[in-house]
Amino acid sequence: MIPSLLAASIAAVSPSQAATDRISTSLNAGWRVYRGEAAGAELETSGDSDWAAVTLPHTVNGGDGEDGGGYYRGSVWYRRWLDLTAKPAHKRAYLEFDGAAVSSDVYVNGRLLAHHDGGFARFRVDITDAVRVGRNLIAVRTSNGKDLKIAPLGGDFTLFGGLYRPVRLVETPDVHIDMLDYGGPGLYGHVVELTDQRARLDVRTRVRNDTSVPAPVTVDVQALDKAGQIVGSGTRLVTVAPLSTLETSIPLTVAAPHRWNGVHDPYLYRLGASVGSRTGSVDRVEVPLGFRTIAFDPDRAFLLNGRPYALHGVDYFHPERPGSGTAVTDGEIDDDMASLSELGVTGLRLVHFQHPQRVYDDADRMGLPVWTEIPLNGVIDPADGFKANVADQMRELIHQNYNHPSVILWGIGNEVYSTEPVVAQVLRSVAAVAKAEDRSRPTAYAHCCQADDDPKALISDVIGFNRYMGWYADEGAGIGAWADGYHKSAPRRAFMVSEYGAGASIRHQQFPPPAHNVPAGGWHPEQAQTAYHVSNWQKLRARSYLSGTFVWVAFDLASDGRHEGDRPGINDKGLVTYDRKIRKDAFYWYQANWSDRPVLHLLNSRLDVRTEAATTVEAVSNAAAVTLSVNGRRVGTLPVVDRHVLFRKIALRQGGNVILLQAVRSGVRLSDQATWFRAAPSSYGAQSIPPVQPDLPAPVKANAPPGQ
Repeated sequence: MIPSLLAASIAAVSPSQAATDRISTSLNAGWRVYRGEAAGAELETSGDSDWAAVTLPHTVNGGDGEDGGGYYRGSVWYRRWLDLTAKPAHKRAYLEFDGAAVSSDVYVNGRLLAHHDGGFARFRVDITDAVRVGRNLIAVRTSNGKDLKIAPLGGDFTLFGGLYRPVRLVETPDVHIDMLDYGGPGLYGHVVELTDQRARLDVRTRVRNDTSVPAPVTVDVQALDKAGQIVGSGTRLVTVAPLSTLETSIPLTVAAPHRWNGVHDPYLYRLGASVGSRTGSVDRVEVPLGFRTIAFDPDRAFLLNGRPYALHGVDYFHPERPGSGTAVTDGEIDDDMASLSELGVTGLRLVHFQHPQRVYDDADRMGLPVWTEIPLNGVIDPADGFKANVADQMRELIHQNYNHPSVILWGIGNEVYSTEPVVAQVLRSVAAVAKAEDRSRPTAYAHCCQADDDPKALISDVIGFNRYMGWYADEGAGIGAWADGYHKSAPRRAFMVSEYGAGASIRHQQFPPPAHNVPAGGWHPEQAQTAYHVSNWQKLRARSYLSGTFVWVAFDLASDGRHEGDRPGINDKGLVTYDRKIRKDAFYWYQANWSDRPVLHLLNSRLDVRTEAATTVEAVSNAAAVTLSVNGRRVGTLPVVDRHVLFRKIALRQGGNVILLQAVRSGVRLSDQATWFRAAPSSYGAQSIPPVQPDLPAPVKANAPPGQ
């Protein structure tokens, strides 16, 4: 084994791995940060004692980054010292950045080693020749300022900056699996045949020789089952020329493959490759492996392993948090994914850029088919620099996520508003890159705001439509009639509803909701969102030809350009609040429709001041019947119809009234309750709970008429 450069390193070795000389060490601690330009910050002679001490992941913004336009866009400098105890021969050292927004310059000991454009993909920097035994200065300048050659140039979201994802030191032998393949693993398993009897793979391993002489190499590949047992293997002897990379192709067969079958049975294998050289060093990489087939049929919708698979879910924006923005932990990502599992989603659209690897890993494990996309969003620049950047971001997205069985669609863009011919040209070029990199998956585009047959909507293999009928536009005949019309006009085109949704503030309560929504206004009653989703889901689920439907959006998100709802800087269309503390009523409507877990939820519970002598009590549930009691007295039991139950003309006494609902589902006793206060008639027709800072505890309910 080759010794590490560090005195104490953390080896990133899974239980199933063989011996490896690859070592991965976290560099998240010990950074100092400065917001703004800092001349000479890359130099060892520069001081940083007055800079703030931070631990990654980290982002710098004005306020919390959700204050309606006051957030910071510009340069941010980071510095950290790295102490090396040795610099052994036959060893390479790389800095691995999981994401830095949106452009980055990486310096070591004053030398500029790399520049990276793109804020959402992993990239690596070879620092071997720049480091020395003893102290080494790592300095990174990031910028989230607008740059016409870097996507995204537009978007309905706050573009947080900084080193907002982890950073590592990765050490490898000098003959190793390629570290500089667009941030990818250098190991790719392509399934060329899949039957119940066998799976045949073509396993591509990129071997890099960083020595000055030819390197005879043994490449071993294995498929490992869930228990870590080898169920398929292959070996090849190759010689890699000096200072070059050779891609090997090794066939591998797995007998009686257990299929990855979505949420029903997300069985995962692992694919491993080991590279051994004459020096005795071994480099090893493992990636996920899942056996499944996918297809999109205009009539039968999405097919997983040849069978229709009901693909319904949410648009999942970045796992943000108040006060820290996109600088989140793996645990916070897991919490988000657990909430979506409880919701009952069967798939996700990851918008509007490449997500942290933890999201894709969780999607593999949970069986959630994923549409993932590059940040070609809203606006383009016609210059060659922009075209080259989006092409590279597509290559990074594919190389880094090729092995995830959960990924079913490569998204080439979202809602580009211009109708100039250059838009279609750029989208075609990105689609061509996707096809060149991976012919096993179709491409998709999320279209909005022009005709359904606009040239930009005809490029991708599958088309998604962002349709907000009933929120931004007149309901008219509704989303169902529109879908029927499109299916009739383009009967051989597979399509999805990639976005639909409505805003809601948990602090705004009005029943019945207003007849007409004012999306850009300051009044977004929760009841309007619930009514919108009840109506739209009833129509969408009846269209079996739809390849998928995705609610915009899972969680409220920071959007600096918005000034609506209960506070600026927030897009409040989430089914869950930005701080993840409160699930809105619409969340439970979908849970009752999508989830197998027992659900009973009292609607309008936050409307806790009533002026009427008799009111309605509404609930959503997947139980057969619901029983209502008021103030300890049983009122009656009603059957649940279409996941909904409504008790009419329920008498309320003056003062407090305890509303209790009970049901039984699959042997589980369910209940939900609230206390509603009947007050003297006044202006209490609607209620507003005063907003609080998002990083404070959830507010105590307080009621007042709008404007007070």
